[in-house]
Amino acid sequence: MWVRSYSKVYPNVSAQQVWKLWTDINQWPSWNADLEYCKLEQPFKVGSAFKLKPKGAPAVQISLVEIDHEKMFTDCTKFLGAKMYGKHEMHVEGNALKLTTTITFTGILKRLWIKLVAQKVVDKFALQMDTLVQLALVQKG
Repeated sequence: MWVRSYSKVYPNVSAQQVWKLWTDINQWPSWNADLEYCKLEQPFKVGSAFKLKPKGAPAVQISLVEIDHEKMFTDCTKFLGAKMYGKHEMHVEGNALKLTTTITFTGILKRLWIKLVAQKVVDKFALQMDTLVQLALVQKG
């Protein structure tokens, strides 16, 4: 198993606004510049699947496998010989919001997919999280 995680605490950010942006999968490209499109045509619930198209790469299908409303969700992408889990968590800490994103890769071909996909995703965690929070703050005001 390969695991990489990134956390950051943001003052004066609404958990509800971040959750709204996280669960509006079709709008992910508005805060993740590496995405061409995302398409969720079902409700945001466990078992729903969506298509995600990174710029310069083929589209993948991702399934929602765990959701705790306004606290966290986990998605799963299946690759040949591997699975990638993305866990997105939020914790209110007084007047601040701690966001954590964790990628976990499993499977016999995980090393291949880490080189092709996962490391690029992990390298952008900080920028994507900051952009998400900036958008949440703009929409709040």
